Parts: sequence; C-alpha cells; structure tokens
Amino acid sequence: MKKLLALIPALVLIAPASAGAAPADPFGHACTAQNGVRFCPTSTDAQRVPSWDGVPIDVDVTLPATGDGPFPTIVMMHGWGGSKTNFESASPEGGGGSGWHYNNAYFAQQGYAVITASARGFGRSCGVMDSRTSPACDRGWVRLADHRYEGRDVQHLLGLLVDQDIVNPDEIGVTGISYGGIQSLNLARLRNRIRLPNGSYRTWRSPKGTKLSIAAAYPRWGGSDMTYALQPNGRFVDFRDYHVGQSIEPAGVQKQSYVAGLYVSGNSSGFYAPDTGPFNANLTLWKSLTDAGEPATRRALRVGGELTRYHSIAGAKGVPAPLLVENGWTDDLFPAEEGVRVWRMFHKVKGARVTLQFGDLGHPRGANKAAVDHVLNAQGARFFSAYLKGAGRGPRPGSVTAFTETCPSDAPAGGPFHARSWETLHPGAVALSARGTQRVTSSGGDPEISNALNPIGGKPLCEALPAARAEGTAIASRRVGKPFTLLGLPTVRAKIRTTGRGGMLAARLWDVHAGTQLLVSRGIYRLEDNQKGKVVFQLFGNGWKFARGHTAKLELTGSDANTFRASNFKFSVKVSKLSVRLPTAASGR
Repeated sequence: MKKLLALIPALVLIAPASAGAAPADPFGHACTAQNGVRFCPTSTDAQRVPSWDGVPIDVDVTLPATGDGPFPTIVMMHGWGGSKTNFESASPEGGGGSGWHYNNAYFAQQGYAVITASARGFGRSCGVMDSRTSPACDRGWVRLADHRYEGRDVQHLLGLLVDQDIVNPDEIGVTGISYGGIQSLNLARLRNRIRLPNGSYRTWRSPKGTKLSIAAAYPRWGGSDMTYALQPNGRFVDFRDYHVGQSIEPAGVQKQSYVAGLYVSGNSSGFYAPDTGPFNANLTLWKSLTDAGEPATRRALRVGGELTRYHSIAGAKGVPAPLLVENGWTDDLFPAEEGVRVWRMFHKVKGARVTLQFGDLGHPRGANKAAVDHVLNAQGARFFSAYLKGAGRGPRPGSVTAFTETCPSDAPAGGPFHARSWETLHPGAVALSARGTQRVTSSGGDPEISNALNPIGGKPLCEALPAARAEGTAIASRRVGKPFTLLGLPTVRAKIRTTGRGGMLAARLWDVHAGTQLLVSRGIYRLEDNQKGKVVFQLFGNGWKFARGHTAKLELTGSDANTFRASNFKFSVKVSKLSVRLPTAASGR
C-alpha cells in the first residue's frame, strides 16, 4: 500500500502532460499554422501514404488551430480528373459559389479535422506520369469509385488517423462533388463495413482494431446508379420501387457527348488500366463495349452490372448513414432523378434518413448561381454540425429544399421551396395531352436543335431556339392560362406500336412563346425491339415557372444526338393517347 501511495504523485504529474500533448503529426507529416488552421500536407512523393494494397495516396490533413484530438472529421473528395487541392483554400469563402464555406479552411475553423486526398489514379496518387513509381503504382489505376478500391482507400486512411488519435471513429463525415459525390454515397451505405476485392463485406476496423463508422454524408452532384446515369433506359420512375439491375433491363441509351468527354479528360489527367487489364478496372474496354450501341451484347450488359454493383450506392447493401443529397435539375450528367432514386431506395427503410437539395446547378447545363450555393452549403454545414458534433439542428430528415431555374442566367433563382417530403414538394399537377395518332421516326427531329441542346459545346442554357415543328416527331401541348411552377419529374404516358430494332423516345419539355422555345426538361426511353402497348417514363425534371400566355409543349423524337447516342437501326413508332403530367408547386408559387 505504501508503494502504491508513493506512485500517486507521479501519476498525477504524468496525466496532465498526456492530456495536453500536441497531437501526433498526421501520417508523420509536419503541420504549419496558416489561415487560422494547421495544414499538414504530403510534401513529397516519398511521404505518400501506402493504402491497404500498397498503392501510394497523396493526402493532406487540415486541423483546427488548437486542440489535441481526436476530432470530428470530414473527408472531402474531389471531382473527376481532380486532385487533393480542389477543396483546399486560403479562406472559408473558397472563391465563392460551390466552394463557399465548403473547403478545408472553413471546416477546420469550425473544429473539424479535414482530409483531402487525391483518389488513386489521379493527382500524385499515381495519376501524374512522374508520380507513377514502380512497383507501388504499377496497378494504381483509376477504378471509377469502386467500393473495393477507392472506397477502401478512404477507409484505410481514416483508420490510420484513428490509431493516431486524430480522428474520432464515431464522428466521421464524407462529402464531395461529382466523382466525390458518388464516393460519398458509396461510403455512406458501406457505413461501418469495408468491401473486399471479391465483393464480400467485413467490419471496418483500424489497423489496431478500432471499429469505425460514417456518421453523415453530404454528396453533391453525384450518381446513385452509375449505369443508369451514363446510359439511362427510362425505367426508373419516382412512384415505383427501384431494384438492382433495373438499369440494364433493357440496356439504355449512352450519354454520348458526356461519356466521350469524361473518358478523354480522365485519360489525360489520370492513370487508366491497359486495355489488357482486368475487366473490373478496364475503363477503355468498358467504353468500347458501350460505344458499339445496339444490340447490347452480353459483355456490354456485364459492364452495366459491374458499374451498378461495385461503383454505386445502388449496388451496396445495408442502411446508409444519414444523407443530405444534392443534385441539379439542369445537370444532364447526374440530374435530379439521381437524388430522387436515393430517396426512393430508402424512404421505407427503417433507420434511413435521406434529405434532398435541388437547384439549377451541377454539371452543364447547370447555371450554378452563387446565392443558391450559399443557402445549400449553409444547410450542409448545419447538417454536419448536428450529426458530427451534436450541435444545433440539421435539416429535417426526409425534407426537400429546392430552387427553380430562371432566365436570363443572371436572374435570381426562384425559391427556395421547402417541403417535408418529396411527395409534398409538388402537391398539384398540370396535364398536357394530344389527340389522334402521331409518328416518331429514327430520322425525325431537327439536328440543329439537337446540337444546340448538347451540354458539351451546345448553346447557353437560357438561349431561346426556333419553335417550328420538325418532321417525325410527336407533340402534346397546352397554352398556359393560370401560371404554374413545375417542381419535379414530368411523367409521360402513351400507347405505342414500334416497327424496327434499337429504338428510343427522346423527350423534351419546352416553354414556347412568340415563336421561340426554351428547354425546360428532357429524358430518354429505350424501346425494346418492335415494342407495343403502354409506356410510362419520366423526364429528368426541373423547377420552372410557366407564365400566362406561354405554351407548355412536350416533344418526342427518335434521336437527340449527340447528347444521346443515335441508334444503329432505323425504326418508327406510332404514338397515340399521348399525355404528360407536370408536378407543380402549391398554388401561387
């Protein structure tokens, strides 16, 4: 007993020193005080952090100005072709717009540890040519947000920092834009598990055995089913259950200009597997198979199965961490239906919390108005504060915040509109219809209009186009008496009789006035060979106010090249009983 009492003064002296000690430098990297935070970068290739399979990851950590940790933590993941620097800023304003109060300086000043890494195959994580050191980078290819590779890289980095007492294992948030948004969705559903190369799951633990879990995710501009996002078939609707495999039943229509542009940009800035590489990493093979178009081969369908099951939130299992999902009405790559699909997947799942944000934002044709970003980013900050720090209240789970598109492009956005749920966002409806039978052909439509609508190289969002009717199209329209605001996904219904193979119905919703028209929404429906009977599909959606005296017009064509890949075959479709339901905001909005 005397010996034990004699030790107490020594223990008392040791305890305060341990509690007040400065945190270990993240990954052994030195930290420098700057911009009201501590910045701890990977400064040389030799300092890169080996991932779970040895691929070196170029990663920076930003810490609050003071404090020992462990900290609530936010991982910020960059877009396609980007690097760790995309969300690194000298100030919380981050250059404004989408980066306003959405960067490492802002979040670290709010008390978070912030992790910014270059995804494998990009930046100096084996992406830049002179960063591809052998043998570590020999297989450090881009794997297109694969749960088993890019997802596990992030999980491994977090585990290392948990073991350093820098990251709190129960207070982890993930966020990102575009490619980073996809990975945020994926990690949210993996939540407290990792996914092994064979596709199986295992409890997520740090190298020293501590369990970790994602507590909240804020994905922006991401895709929830990569197959559907890149090659939609029109089978997803917001009033029916989604199931894995829906996006290849049947194979969809390739978003040609986007797929081509993304492939080239990624190949120029990143490290693709050779065309002799394994199927699950072979982006070049995937593109060549989908480029071929109709008829879809078994190998092309296999690409779709791969992208959904291992590169999308749709293909994972389990209840996701709380989600705040942001998508753009006018984003032709990852439109609003990508976020609506997340809601549809989980709206009846016990314990799931999905909140939605929509606006005229995202990839082209999105306008990305700064005032809208400010409101939505502020909501994102409150969301993380509530779930990672237990401070304040975030947006109500299940609720929706939406802004509308307005023209000219510098006009303030309409809204915000707030609703307790997706269904209550649009309690009303306006219907358009057409009498008789019309004929849509594979050669119909105006190619100049299609070129103008291409998000890659087409006309500006708010530029009006001639409103003349083209041959080989079907039309339903309605002159607007009482103004109304479209707020959701328009639903098209028709009876069809198709002659030929490889067909499609490209749908466009226009606001027509004084001989010109503005595109409001678009969509695509893949026809099965010689398909006949009733069809139901939805457009990508929008928030748009139709003014008195204007005409709302739905146009169906057999081609919308080169936004969508034109068919290899000739076909025609007799269309009757054509109608479209436009979901609308509450009266007076």
